[in-house]
Amino acid sequence: MTTTPDGRTAFHVQFYSHDSVGFGHVRRNLALANALARELPTRTGKPAVGLVLTGEPEAAHFAKPNGFDTLVLPGITKRGRQYAPRHAGFALDDLVGMRGALLKALWAAEAPDLLVIDRHIFGIDGELKQGLKKLRKNHPHTKVVLGLREVLDSPEVAAKEWDTAKLAATGDIVDEVWVYGDPRVHDATATGELPEPLASKAFFTGYLAHGRPGSDRLPQADEERIILTTAGAGSDGLPLTLAAARAEVPTGIRHVVVTGPQLPQARHDQVCRAARPGTEVLRSADVSALMRRADAVLTMGGYNSVCEALASSAPALIVPRVVPRREQEIRALGLQRVGAVDMLHPRDLTAEAITAWLAGNVGNPEQAHARLHVNLDGLATVADHVITTMAKEPVHV
Repeated sequence: MTTTPDGRTAFHVQFYSHDSVGFGHVRRNLALANALARELPTRTGKPAVGLVLTGEPEAAHFAKPNGFDTLVLPGITKRGRQYAPRHAGFALDDLVGMRGALLKALWAAEAPDLLVIDRHIFGIDGELKQGLKKLRKNHPHTKVVLGLREVLDSPEVAAKEWDTAKLAATGDIVDEVWVYGDPRVHDATATGELPEPLASKAFFTGYLAHGRPGSDRLPQADEERIILTTAGAGSDGLPLTLAAARAEVPTGIRHVVVTGPQLPQARHDQVCRAARPGTEVLRSADVSALMRRADAVLTMGGYNSVCEALASSAPALIVPRVVPRREQEIRALGLQRVGAVDMLHPRDLTAEAITAWLAGNVGNPEQAHARLHVNLDGLATVADHVITTMAKEPVHV
């Protein structure tokens, strides 16, 4: 049982994400932590406390809710399609072993009431497997959730990742699968991306968006109008930011291009040199706040960036990554099909194409109207679901 410093019984939640590239996984978990920390005390009288377990060193500086702390694991990154140590000094096997031993000891010391693991239930190279097996055996009250973005990849690629042995072991560990999307836009259980036995445990939450279109629009005292281009963390965002910086924007509107903290400095400087007059290039900014006041948004197709775009009233153009995964393209196509965004394939990405899209879409309200029919209430839905079930011990299958 976890208690707060003032002696109150608390609901103990832990969120794990492996975080080899970008901020997407840990940002999803932090959004969920904030939702639970906000809703549980007022609606149940029991505060939420816990840990955000992450492999992203920058996450230690991200804002987190009261009662939560961040545990940063030794870093792992991706080089091509292979995992590798983020920094020299350790072999990958040793690093994976360290991470696994650390989490196994953590769960042995104090098991959470709820453990949410983002995307990879056993982490990198099975680092969580032994710890999860011991947690399941010794602390059956802990509910273990696999949290998944709404699109994994093409069904063929996803099927290869769910090998039979791994799938059977996953089914034995997981109580629920939270799918962070709207099945009317994309249904991973229907495409085969999420096979049995996990598909039968799927709970579609809706997109983890902060608000709905127009619900949190910032006041514009100076009436300044802006267009925003963002590439998320930025590690592969050069094509979009470079083309956007060269594009013409409608008269009287300032263009803000945010390249992202993970874009190498030399490439950031390249975007700066390419920028037209009236286009401001920043390495980082409060993208959420800018998006809520923007007249148009251009972004890559990462989950969190798209959620922020969906929560805005601005027309959005998604330029997805298409290699080595098709996840972003599939997401953009699904949302384009229901009218919530437009998509530009990266093979067609030019400054001229962006110029043409901006000319025809700045101030166009049609996408915002379409978004009202997409479930963007995932954060509230997760909080409701946890509150409804938190008094019950999970029925482990």
